[in-house]
Amino acid sequence: MFLYAVFALLFAFGCVTHPSHGAEVKVKDKDDKLCLYANVMVNFSVSYMTSENKTELAEFELPSEVMSSGSKCDKTSSTLNLNFGAGHSWSINFTLDGNIYQADSITFSYNLNDSTIFPKSVLNDTLSVNMRPQITDVSMNTCYACKSEETIQSDSVNQTLWNVLIQAFISNGTQSENLTTCSADLNTTPTASPTTVAPVTNTTTSTHAPTTSPAPTLPTPSTGRFAIKPDENSTACLLANFALRIGVKQGEKYQEINLDPNMTTVSGSCGVNTSELVLVSNAMTIALTFINDTKKFRLQAVNVTASLSFGVVFSEANSSLSLWEAAVGSSYMCNKEQNYTITSQLNLFTFNLQVQPFAVKKGVFSTAEECQTDSESFLVPVAVGVALLVLILIVLLAYFIGRKRNMASGYESF
Repeated sequence: MFLYAVFALLFAFGCVTHPSHGAEVKVKDKDDKLCLYANVMVNFSVSYMTSENKTELAEFELPSEVMSSGSKCDKTSSTLNLNFGAGHSWSINFTLDGNIYQADSITFSYNLNDSTIFPKSVLNDTLSVNMRPQITDVSMNTCYACKSEETIQSDSVNQTLWNVLIQAFISNGTQSENLTTCSADLNTTPTASPTTVAPVTNTTTSTHAPTTSPAPTLPTPSTGRFAIKPDENSTACLLANFALRIGVKQGEKYQEINLDPNMTTVSGSCGVNTSELVLVSNAMTIALTFINDTKKFRLQAVNVTASLSFGVVFSEANSSLSLWEAAVGSSYMCNKEQNYTITSQLNLFTFNLQVQPFAVKKGVFSTAEECQTDSESFLVPVAVGVALLVLILIVLLAYFIGRKRNMASGYESF
């Protein structure tokens, strides 16, 4: 691996034929030769939760003033790393296969503690998302050029790339004048310039609203184990184990999102009459409110905020529910998949569910009261067994009655 001297420029130079005015970076190797060039424009849209329990949308762009520490080149892999603002970074990784290179991934890290971009953010963490751009099949010794917008979406972050000009794996420190042009630009251009090298499969994501075709079926979400403690030295006062998915309707569009317990922050409170469990992930925030009427507890309220893939922040709540009911001092359990209609726009799917929001002893679940479906699954084999036993008794009874009659008729004939 080489050592690299890297610097960022504020004025566009670019490939000779396609100058632009974004964040421009030149990466040099240990011999002070140019090995990677980029001039890009990126707009970011990030949804986040505020201390007022509201979802806000932060929109900002990649500035022209960036730092390039962490950028590097190798024979078959290169990384462009741009640091900007108060702890934010944007990086793109390239790999070379023969005479063709491509961008394998984009990693965007954003610091929620930056109050100028994320005012009143409830979290102070630095979060990261990995995405894959449509920068593929770029010929060696050519610049990848794309004036058209490419929007890459994730649960909480949208990135829009445009006026992109990149050359990775530069030979002999000389920037190429030839271009590999993205298909979106080619579709709007009647004839290609003589210096353009036609791509094989270059495509970009349309910036128009996505179609309403059904979303692919999601895998079963992972089961999380959540606990609320009054303080660090106490045992849990609220326990919840479950896998969770939400189904969201927005007009004619429908989307399902799994809760990832490994990327979820847990908070909440325990009270005599009310307890609350709040789960915050990159994809959603869900608040579950339980009430205690001295004899039984139940789930009374569900409040969900989520960032949808089609660029909409969704928020829906219902505070008049009566779900997951069990006696105080016990837990509620339902292992089978359940589908709860919270509102006309929101469905809640649970798997492997067990909750106890009150009267937790020694930090473990009390005896569980099972849901009807779990009870039914236990009763079915019992009922079948009882039915078989009754059938056997009927057969035996008929046999003995028939035999007795035969014996009686034998005596009479004698």
